[in-house]
Amino acid sequence: MKPVRIPIDGNLDLHLFNPREVPDLLDDYFEECARSGLYEVRVIHGKGSGVLKKSVRSHLAKHPRVASFREAPADAGGWGATLVTLKNDLSGGSDR
Repeated sequence: MKPVRIPIDGNLDLHLFNPREVPDLLDDYFEECARSGLYEVRVIHGKGSGVLKKSVRSHLAKHPRVASFREAPADAGGWGATLVTLKNDLSGGSDR
């Protein structure tokens, strides 16, 4: 399979991806964001049945690069998106 190029702009829309791809996609995207100096990311998982949102948040809760996450405000996607703050430096402890 040919790699998909995703713009590193702090917004990751998961609608076009298979749910099984999401954990690896999040890992890779967060690393690229950190390399680019982006530490605030909006992950768009959609509203749907909430299964993808639950899966995304479960992965975020365990991710070493994630400092914190929260539901996006209404003007940024509401419950269809999650705002993620990435750690600037992985050598420190978790601030969650």
